[in-house]
Amino acid sequence: MNEKRLCRSLDACTWFINEALNVREDSHEVSGFQLVTPLTEAAAYNTYVETVSNKADTLYNRCEESLKGMIVYSYLQYIKRISPNASYYKKPVILAFDYTDEDFYGDVQGLDIHGWKKSSSIAGKFKFLTCSIISDKIPEKIPLISVPIHKGHYKSSVILECLDAIKDIIGEIELILFDRGFYDKDLMYELTKWGYPFLIFVPKHDDKKSILYPMEEGEQVAIYNEYEVNKDKSKYMGKNILIFLKKIYDKKSENKYDWVFATNVDWVILEKLVILYKKRWRIETQFRVQDEARIKCKSKRMKIRLFLFLFEQLLQTIWISFYRDDKCSFKEFLIALSKTSRKWTKADKASSK
Repeated sequence: MNEKRLCRSLDACTWFINEALNVREDSHEVSGFQLVTPLTEAAAYNTYVETVSNKADTLYNRCEESLKGMIVYSYLQYIKRISPNASYYKKPVILAFDYTDEDFYGDVQGLDIHGWKKSSSIAGKFKFLTCSIISDKIPEKIPLISVPIHKGHYKSSVILECLDAIKDIIGEIELILFDRGFYDKDLMYELTKWGYPFLIFVPKHDDKKSILYPMEEGEQVAIYNEYEVNKDKSKYMGKNILIFLKKIYDKKSENKYDWVFATNVDWVILEKLVILYKKRWRIETQFRVQDEARIKCKSKRMKIRLFLFLFEQLLQTIWISFYRDDKCSFKEFLIALSKTSRKWTKADKASSK
């Protein structure tokens, strides 16, 4: 693997650390240059920063002194830096939103940790919302922005903030894909109000069976639907299109399923909806890839968790954008980057003596 290119990637990681934690080499004893090696090593070997370095306390203190918005903004700034080369802003894009989480094993406290009762060992989850490009026209399926999710958050508010943050990076939004956890009247109303086209997988409801039952196998029916939204002590009327598909064959499972979608654009009715919607699964693949760079952490502090999560995402984005076409696996890239970082810092120490 080209060492000069790996050094440029380490420069990008160092830049992100300095920006996210608001540290500088000329004014702080420990900055991105000292922290990049333990972070890349922890990511490469899926361990704790404490295991590979004595800089963990310093890192966590810097995270606590930083702002959540600054950490998120620093990752977004890196995406802006590489956007002209990838031409994200020149092409129509399909986006996908999804939640991902990290396990927590201690006492669940505060608004940052969501309780979890499906396991006897896992007590809670830290949650993050990610928006990614999943368009066929753009080969780099990268995460554009990720934000922390607190208990009691409003989906529409968080999603609109994310879309506003990335508007200068991407071109026209062709469609935004959501899974059934995002089927929310307030979200659909706000997306339509602001002109964002969406396709949402509708959860199974008894009131939909009356439409699906008389349909023929393989048939597709679209109906225009009105719904009421209660917000800000007022009632608003929203409109969408509900699309019903009866017993559609799925090659992967070799079974037939009923599908129901909600959208606010007419053109998707003419598309092969199941194939179009399955593009959203690419964001789940991204999360599985990112798990290969998982940095273990026991902290209850969201700032620390957010910084580590976005550092992992930065590593994934660098690999997707500059290394994947070389038939280099993500884990291979992580190990090579960590080894180069170790050589990098040793060479600097030797030259300073």
